[in-house]
Amino acid sequence: MESGSDYISKKKELYPLSKELVTYLKKFKRYDEVSIKYDDLNRYSESVTLYDKKGDDSLWETIIYDQWFLKELDQGLKEVYAILKMGKDLSICEHLKIDRVDCCTYGNTKPFRIKINNKLNDNHDYFYIKKIDSSRVYGLEIEHLLSPSMINFFVFEDTLVEEHIAGIPGDQFVTEYLNENKINKIRIAKEFVKFNERCFVRLLGDMRSYNYVIDITPDFDSEQYRIRAIDFDQQFYEGKKVLYLPQFIKENNAFVMICLDLMTPKTVHQYQQEERSLMRRRAFSSKHRFLDLFEIMEKEVISTPQKIAQLKEELNKHFKTTVYSVCTTMGQILKIHLTTTLDLKGYFD
Repeated sequence: MESGSDYISKKKELYPLSKELVTYLKKFKRYDEVSIKYDDLNRYSESVTLYDKKGDDSLWETIIYDQWFLKELDQGLKEVYAILKMGKDLSICEHLKIDRVDCCTYGNTKPFRIKINNKLNDNHDYFYIKKIDSSRVYGLEIEHLLSPSMINFFVFEDTLVEEHIAGIPGDQFVTEYLNENKINKIRIAKEFVKFNERCFVRLLGDMRSYNYVIDITPDFDSEQYRIRAIDFDQQFYEGKKVLYLPQFIKENNAFVMICLDLMTPKTVHQYQQEERSLMRRRAFSSKHRFLDLFEIMEKEVISTPQKIAQLKEELNKHFKTTVYSVCTTMGQILKIHLTTTLDLKGYFD
């Protein structure tokens, strides 16, 4: 039997930002001018494979630039980081040093990851520069509004700048941590159920284990876990419903098995309802911003007619309804989907 992973698009089309979306991003301080853009980072002379701590290929390559370009690049990247973290205050740049630039040639958009050091205490941080894609921008903004965690990003023309989301990659957590005695598996199971529900409600697809991280927070009597998405390219792009449910993606089988072992259907339902209640509250607390976003989003072309037709048909079947039939865009589908799953009747009126 094929899993959801087998249906994920191998190459997703990138969609540019509309003028209306740019206006929205400017209104909510998500748009800022920078001197270094995505295409500038492609001006490298060579690259070398970056290996992880175990000596395995990390699927990232460390980028090497010509000496004449390095000074301009170094200053520009420090300014990008300062804008991301400190707004317009560039005074911190003198304390920063660009340690390394990596590129993920495996990724759909060839993202660049920049490692930056603070010279005062030798602490380091990461941030990302990516090629713009409307789907990803919508995904980031919806994550910011509906998830338990805020997201820091901004765009400029064809460039997207994102902060690093800290945590252990899901696939690494499975192989290195999941079977340790100190891991509280019932809490892991609870969080996976809630994460699965968040993805389905907001139609975030392709949550294979390497597209999210596990954030571990020590508590006074145990540990708390938070699963955070780090890849938003598949925000309401795919047509198959199961692609928005991480439980049906084979790379997540280890988490699914824990849920099956430790939870009853009644408990699963409880946690699903808890998560929907929390998302509903977040939707109302950000209502004016959400309404602005959906006014733009429901008009946008950010998927193919075939995928739109498939998704609305499958959701109609899932909910035993016909309300999705009127939709002509993915934004319209999400609008009805949120109304249905979060009981937002009258919210968009």
